[in-house]
Amino acid sequence: MTSVVDDTDPSLLDCDTVVERLGSDAERGLSMQEAARRLVEVGPNEITAEPAVPRWRKFVEQFRDPLIYLLFVAIVISLIVWAVDGASGWPVDAVVIAAIVVANAVLGYAQRAHAERAVEALMRMSAATATVIRDGVQRRVPTRELVPGDVLVLAEGDTVAADARLLSASTLQVSEAPLTGESEPVLKDASTLTAPAALGDRLDMVFNGSAVNRGVGRAVVTATAMATQMGQIVVLLRAVQQEPTPLQLEIARLGRVLGIAVLSIAVVVIAAVLLVFGVDNIGNVVTALLLGVSLAVAAVPEGLPAIMSVVLALGVRRMAARNAIVKDLSSVETLGSASVVCSDKTGTLTTGEMTIGRIVTPVGEVTVTGAGYRPDGRIELDGDPLADDGELGRQCALVLGIGSLANDATVQEQDGEWTVQGDPTEAAFLVAEGKVGSGYRQDGRFSRVGEIPFTSERKLMTSVESDTRHGGRIVVLTKGAPEVLLGRCSHVQVGERTEPLDEVWRTRVIDDVERLSGDAYRTLAVAYLRLQRADPPEIDESLERNLVYVGMVGIIDPPRPEAAAAIAEARGAGIRVVMITGDHPRTAARIARDLGLTMEGSAVSGVDLGEFTEDQFRETVRRRSVYARVSPADKQRIVDALHADHHVVAMTGDGVNDAPALKAADIGVAMGRSGTEVAKEAAKMILADDNFATIVNAIREGRGIFSNIRKFLRYLLSSNMGEVLTVFLGVVLARANGLTDGHSGIALPLLATQILWINLLTDSGPALAMGVDRETEDVMSRPPRSLSDRIIDARMWGGIVVTGVVMALATLLTIDLYLPGGLIAGDESLDTARTAGFTVLVLAQLFNSLNARSETGTAFRRLFANPWLWVAIAVSALLQVAVVHLPFLQHAFSTEPLSLAQWAVCIAMASTVLWVSEIRKLLLRVLDHRRHVAAHANR
Repeated sequence: MTSVVDDTDPSLLDCDTVVERLGSDAERGLSMQEAARRLVEVGPNEITAEPAVPRWRKFVEQFRDPLIYLLFVAIVISLIVWAVDGASGWPVDAVVIAAIVVANAVLGYAQRAHAERAVEALMRMSAATATVIRDGVQRRVPTRELVPGDVLVLAEGDTVAADARLLSASTLQVSEAPLTGESEPVLKDASTLTAPAALGDRLDMVFNGSAVNRGVGRAVVTATAMATQMGQIVVLLRAVQQEPTPLQLEIARLGRVLGIAVLSIAVVVIAAVLLVFGVDNIGNVVTALLLGVSLAVAAVPEGLPAIMSVVLALGVRRMAARNAIVKDLSSVETLGSASVVCSDKTGTLTTGEMTIGRIVTPVGEVTVTGAGYRPDGRIELDGDPLADDGELGRQCALVLGIGSLANDATVQEQDGEWTVQGDPTEAAFLVAEGKVGSGYRQDGRFSRVGEIPFTSERKLMTSVESDTRHGGRIVVLTKGAPEVLLGRCSHVQVGERTEPLDEVWRTRVIDDVERLSGDAYRTLAVAYLRLQRADPPEIDESLERNLVYVGMVGIIDPPRPEAAAAIAEARGAGIRVVMITGDHPRTAARIARDLGLTMEGSAVSGVDLGEFTEDQFRETVRRRSVYARVSPADKQRIVDALHADHHVVAMTGDGVNDAPALKAADIGVAMGRSGTEVAKEAAKMILADDNFATIVNAIREGRGIFSNIRKFLRYLLSSNMGEVLTVFLGVVLARANGLTDGHSGIALPLLATQILWINLLTDSGPALAMGVDRETEDVMSRPPRSLSDRIIDARMWGGIVVTGVVMALATLLTIDLYLPGGLIAGDESLDTARTAGFTVLVLAQLFNSLNARSETGTAFRRLFANPWLWVAIAVSALLQVAVVHLPFLQHAFSTEPLSLAQWAVCIAMASTVLWVSEIRKLLLRVLDHRRHVAAHANR
């Protein structure tokens, strides 16, 4: 047993009851013998690791793809054809396809080598040692040896190594952001809770993985290892099944379609040849079989997996240059398909840095601009800079000066980055003081002679200072919760004078507190008292009497300046943005309104979600966009509900609590700077700059990549369709177009070597160049791709078939043009006619590469936007010229030289692919316009 007995929430039990149930002693702790016995019983305080998957198995998994299976079949068929044909030379087809398959697997393995180390990261987060009391003696022990019932001693800088119930706490502030998403440290209190509370509100508990920012405390361990809150997150993380990405599903579906098509092609071609030419001898049968299987292999775009991987890898590099680091190749396109982005608040939509945004004094109220710990910004009154020498300016400077002196934090710059040591709320005073240029803490005027520390009971912190400008007279400077501080004040500072703090002033201050709190600001007030003495007084709470109230500040973790624009762009692209945070509901709602994310008056809390039925939960997720105080399980349920509505979900996060939802989402996005290692390892993408706007840029990149995948699929499949139809129609219509051979009765329009050359020449360079094509249409102007949308839809299949038919007809008409007999009488040899047809098919595919850049847009729009495509076209054309005119290549590919006139005919015939496609696209644009007008008229 690794947690407190009876499954009772220890936060609801008083300290004595928890200690009694755990069989411990609040003063002496456990005995060494009892601790050793319990360690044997419950096991070490470690997150248990799952068995490692061998590397060889990870590599083998790269071959689990229907398209790869199809290529394996193509390799086997190629080897059979090579063997039946005499096994002369190397089986080039089989070797090339095998090399492509292996290269694709190596690339995929390399990209995913570091994708599954989330549990290891959790283990690395654990503290090495912890301070406990055993046998009444304080000892340091390895954290793995902690057991339920141990009494922990907590101090500033410690990492909490287990879940524990507080026995005592003095100014104990704990950072729980990795577990709860709370943006500021939590002030702990050993008092027993009166009702069940969310994780972030269990003030009498400390949790494994959190860090002590300030103060000291003692706590009895209630849960270790997998029974801790962190351990339960690991259980959730392991229970999440990784689903295939939309692109993987589509490619698998395409592989199945191509498999059926290849089998059909082989059967149909063999049957057609035997029907047309008969089965007079065994030679005809063998020739028909070899032709059928060879053409089936040619129909497989064997370069598709490799080109897909290369294009995705190039997309990964482009994203990395823009601060989006993608760990899994297929996730690049998934992000482009996202229809919902579920974002954490702290550090993602906000800066993650506590900032003073308002200063309210008895003289007036001002706004402080700038966000975070960088001292950029100013004090404004109604949008204009506040004069430093005016009454309001001087009082604001006094408020910030007192807050900076009654302060133990430091802010420093290193390599352009501003960091804080100490309480982030206190640091906010130092940053704001730098914006007004007062600098009480830095000018040497005051020196500290004593301090009354902050405690959870007092909710005040007082610094006793010596003022060198007034002969070393003692000044008492106090900051704290306004409602508490007012009780210690007798006067109020109004400009240069002081007035009694009567009920009118008290009511006015309380109204200001409520107004700022309603705007989700955390409020802190400041006051002072000048003593008529220079010698240090006795430092105790008696000094915190008859103070003069000066003013208060409103502190908030502000929105990132660029986040609102990014959310607006996402909405314009049809993407819904949902905020899911562990922070306070009021704060979450305020930030959401500031960002324009929603106009909802409140956030849905985790407690509310727990009370909903399943149907109510799903309906809430459909309608509401802001969630606060949610648990890791709630986040995962929200993602699951969105999946049930067929959404592609991107989930951002930075804490341990986000890891299960990051893994459950279609693409988890972790923060690179503020994110925990657990979040980074569970996610598929990491934002190097923690910037929500980077997600929108990455979505644009992902959509562009998907558009380019469609381009080269359109190109590859239509080109292969042209090759298949050329051979098929050439055989079926052999007698009509003069393609007959006096010996076997069968004369092929293309030879096997020529088909292989076309695949190597046109299926690589141009296809790869299209994978890096720039946008031909605004990809962010249309809604996200639906999960029901096919990567190759009916319209695209129609274009593929039309293009293939035009290619085949242009090729066969060119052959017929030069052959004696047929529809058009020519006078050239079969080799010359075949060379001309071979050349037309190559050039037609090069024209088709221009064509395939858009489904409906003209090829002449941004014709020269992709220089790599033109390089690929030029190289392919020159290589075709070499095949036709260089003697040693003529021998290898059975070609004859062509005259300039014949080249002109070939170019003209090949260009028909482009012109027919332009006519088709024009018709589609007209049809789309009419549909749009009709739809608009029916609204």
